[in-house]
Amino acid sequence: MTGVETPEYVPGHGLLKGRTAVITAAAGAGIGGATARRFLEEGARVLISDAHTRRLKEHEAELAREFPGAVGSLACDVTDEAQVGALFDTAVRDHGRLDIVVNNAGLGGTSALVDMSDDQWSRVLDVTLGGTFRCTRAALRRFREGGHGGVVVNNSSVLGWRAQAGQAHYAAAKAGVMALTRCAAVEAAEYGVRVNAVAPSLAMHPHLAKVTSAELLAELTAREAFGRYAEPWEVANAIVFLASGYSSYLTGEVVSVSGQHP
Repeated sequence: MTGVETPEYVPGHGLLKGRTAVITAAAGAGIGGATARRFLEEGARVLISDAHTRRLKEHEAELAREFPGAVGSLACDVTDEAQVGALFDTAVRDHGRLDIVVNNAGLGGTSALVDMSDDQWSRVLDVTLGGTFRCTRAALRRFREGGHGGVVVNNSSVLGWRAQAGQAHYAAAKAGVMALTRCAAVEAAEYGVRVNAVAPSLAMHPHLAKVTSAELLAELTAREAFGRYAEPWEVANAIVFLASGYSSYLTGEVVSVSGQHP
């Protein structure tokens, strides 16, 4: 299949003007970093977070040069409840309110189930599903207290729907994120909070290229409807949509950012 060319980058239109967002795992060139940039381009104030402090500070400095006064950062390990609480308290303290939370933190890895250790299983589940749970819980508590509604967007994966060898832990975690999204949406609707998720397939970034073989990347790319991988900003565009007023009646939905919905 011949790949379709990547479309032109879409400029911001002020869709998130005046809103405050927390974005986890936003230190690098992947979906979290792209989402931070897109949110800033759409007028939001953004608190980015990551467990990698050095990369987080470097990305904050890069964004601050383009969006002075609109971006801050705080290191956070999403498996640590105290650090999660501090992250959300900082957003409310510094900006007076919290409007949007993007749960992007996740951990992958490849291992056949028959050889997978308890530690491998538990670590992927704790970061990917447990971290999303902790951050969603923290967000809903502050949204309920604030009384002005809010939005949560979770990053799941098409592997929450389909099977891939070596990905039992990751697929189970991402399927759990989908289920968590639907249940949280039902509970949070009474206080005006929407909870949705995106399910990307293959979004290329430097870290993925380092940990995935060229052969597997070629195979996965060939499965895509457009014959190419997604740019991280293309996934970020879907997250902007779910965070904005354009999706005001969507909650409990999982949006596939690919042609691989089951």
